[in-house]
Amino acid sequence: MNKPGAAANLTQLSGKLLERGVLRRTPAGIAAIEFRLGHQSEQIEAETPRKVDCEMNCVALGMPAGLLADARPDAAIRVTGFLAARSIKIRAPVLHVQRIEFVEGNENGFQTEK
Repeated sequence: MNKPGAAANLTQLSGKLLERGVLRRTPAGIAAIEFRLGHQSEQIEAETPRKVDCEMNCVALGMPAGLLADARPDAAIRVTGFLAARSIKIRAPVLHVQRIEFVEGNENGFQTEK
């Protein structure tokens, strides 16, 4: 989480697991997986309902990565994390997932935390 006084960078998004890569290991041996999350909702903007439909590139490291490796396609999930550039050259944002909750089919709301 952020240190006191640090700039805010917290994102929460729910949706369906559209696709995911293969579970891999970083050079430090940490589990990592890239995936794509599809989100659809209706939001209020300027006091007017607006339909929202987007896709977000995400990456998970550690425990969330291991859980996502076994998740079924179209699984309903809610993720929390921070945004960072994909790389030094590619500045498009990627959501780095620190917490994941599997929403559909789980009465206990199974989740992970960093």
